[in-house]
Amino acid sequence: MIARLTFLPAHRIWPTVMLIFFMSVLVCVTSAPAEDATHSQATLDMDWQPWQILETRTRRTIPFSDWLKILEQQEIIYLGEEHHNSFHIQAALKILDQLVADGMEPTIGLEMFGWDGQPALDEYVSAGKLTTNEFLEEVRWKQNWGGAFEDYAPLVTFARDHHLSVRAMNPPKPLIRRVVQLGLEQAKQEPEWATWGILQDEIVDDLAYRERIMDQLKRCHGGTEDHFRTMYEASMVRDEGMAKTLVTRQKELRRDPREAHRIIVSYTGGGHIQYNLPVPKRVARRLGEDIKQTTVYMMSFETNKADDVHARLEESIADYVWLTPMGKPNPTKPCK
Repeated sequence: MIARLTFLPAHRIWPTVMLIFFMSVLVCVTSAPAEDATHSQATLDMDWQPWQILETRTRRTIPFSDWLKILEQQEIIYLGEEHHNSFHIQAALKILDQLVADGMEPTIGLEMFGWDGQPALDEYVSAGKLTTNEFLEEVRWKQNWGGAFEDYAPLVTFARDHHLSVRAMNPPKPLIRRVVQLGLEQAKQEPEWATWGILQDEIVDDLAYRERIMDQLKRCHGGTEDHFRTMYEASMVRDEGMAKTLVTRQKELRRDPREAHRIIVSYTGGGHIQYNLPVPKRVARRLGEDIKQTTVYMMSFETNKADDVHARLEESIADYVWLTPMGKPNPTKPCK
């Protein structure tokens, strides 16, 4: 065969060789990757299980031990929960426990507490002199959050046991209610704004954030356009207020000589971290983008709901999606 090819005229050899070459490339490009991708995706779907961590950028699962090494390089970790799922509390505790085991001192930021409850929260966590009932009364639990405190007690107990700082992230509920009732500009004229030190704070109306929040409000709530507007403004105030809380704490940690051992774990509903818009983007703006942070969207997983997971990954709901077992039935129907 080699001898025969050697004596063929060059003008006949070259087209034959090139034809074989391009046909080989065409087969490789058009056939193999498609089959491999389909097989890989099918395998990925079949292998999804509760407690797996999915990296949104690559759509791949990542082992918890490897993931912790990434998380420990951050300054703020945002955990976004589905309310009423106790497995999401377990997930947060798993991260917190490992951070402490690795010699770090996480500050825990909790959406469930308002600024007006910070003194009681400090006393309950650090000194432990208040009974639980006294604590709930002084922290204004019913007014600011409501529901069963037992759902979130494990996070507070963890902080007490390990002598960690806990920060109430939310502006006081009465302040938010006034925004819903009056609108932002009128509510800012009331004395409470100066009382809570946010009179001079910029409440940024981000376009991408507005589109997301207004769409969700109109799909999930009834009302007039004016009502949607004031509810949207209240959302801005809440997210800006939570960002302010995290930024204040982050600046404190940066002044601390042990900064390398400090980190903030923010625990809120998933809506406050989605697409990095509500709180993370406002934190970055306030710190001039000089912040290392990552978002984790915790998601109840059922094997017949793989399409929901695909959708969250496709739209980059967060940097990571953490699949968990299903929690108890939500008393309020979630709006998607």
